[in-house]
Amino acid sequence: MTQNATPSLKIHINGWSLLDEADPATEAGLRTHLSAIKNAGFQSYCWSPDNPKLKELLKEYRLRFGGAFDAVKAEQFAPAIAAIMAIDNGPINCQLADEDTPIEEAIELTLTLMAEAKKQNAPVHLEVHRDTCTETPEKTAAIMAGYKAVTGEDPSMNFDFSHPAVVKHILAKDYLSRLLTPEIIAIFQRSTLWHIRPFNAQHCQVPITDGNRNFSPEYLACRPFVRQALKHWLQGPRPTNELWVMPELGTTHEYKLSCFPNIWEDTLALGQDIQKIWAEELAVLSLRKSKS
Repeated sequence: MTQNATPSLKIHINGWSLLDEADPATEAGLRTHLSAIKNAGFQSYCWSPDNPKLKELLKEYRLRFGGAFDAVKAEQFAPAIAAIMAIDNGPINCQLADEDTPIEEAIELTLTLMAEAKKQNAPVHLEVHRDTCTETPEKTAAIMAGYKAVTGEDPSMNFDFSHPAVVKHILAKDYLSRLLTPEIIAIFQRSTLWHIRPFNAQHCQVPITDGNRNFSPEYLACRPFVRQALKHWLQGPRPTNELWVMPELGTTHEYKLSCFPNIWEDTLALGQDIQKIWAEELAVLSLRKSKS
């Protein structure tokens, strides 16, 4: 991709962040989700492709789609990818296998996953996530190394940094040095999908605001990391020259604490701040180019 073209950002919303607002299994609930995303000035939606009205309504609301699936067996890959690609060809997220899946098996699954993705011309990313084969940084590194040893290439990865931060109890002062290592940066820069859920050493999800439109201390501690990650991506090869960023705040699985503000409102605040940071870093990049 030419570095002269202006890169674009798509704020990619997980239906998970809107579950407290409506149930997307119904047409009315799905419309609530899509209209909220459209009204926010965001660009895309992630959820199960099962709703028969999904493709039609995405077109009506002029939104893109990038799906997600989890799988533990290779035979699950082809139908899951095909179902998502039948809706749209945005970046796809895969949570693969289990935390106790042996490394060699995880490598073989990753090889098969990426081969099927290429076969379907699908932009599938393997997510770094707890309770999957990428649960720890060591497992993730071994899978990436094993994949590259066979193919000569890095696998497409979606780095949800909240998970290794919690697994390793990484404090804010060490986010950049321990999470954005040179090896990770190089692979991150070739991704077109990024799930960012602000975190700290003990919590993989922190509140974005105090409920009164002021950023929380926890988010402010994580915000420099968000900025640096976006800066790294903009300075890289920028495949497709487009990055889909999911401001991912969860409503279920005990991610949401009772003291948190409304999850969708916090997601909205995070998505808008990512847009702001992106614009600032893009302006810096453009200024440097104009002086070179």
